[in-house]
Amino acid sequence: MVTIEPIVIGDVTVIGVEVKLPKTTLVAVTTERGYIMCGALDVGLLNEKLKDRGIIAARAVGVRTLQQLLEAPIESVTIEAEKLGIIPGMKGEEALIKML
Repeated sequence: MVTIEPIVIGDVTVIGVEVKLPKTTLVAVTTERGYIMCGALDVGLLNEKLKDRGIIAARAVGVRTLQQLLEAPIESVTIEAEKLGIIPGMKGEEALIKML
């Protein structure tokens, strides 16, 4: 099952997506510029093989819901996310604010 949910951050609405798969749930929240995602996100791939795309993304691990993703500390970020001041340890919601 796929759930799409609007999430209000400040005065902006972003989109949360939850995909229930066997034995796991994928969660992501996207802005127009970038996104945060659960541990399934391969930041290394984005930084190395897809570097030319300039993807702004951050990963949080151990999350199973959109709310947990917003509250969890960021574990790793892409090079382009770092350029916006998004760093490991900040909460998911803080990272999204920098992506607005």
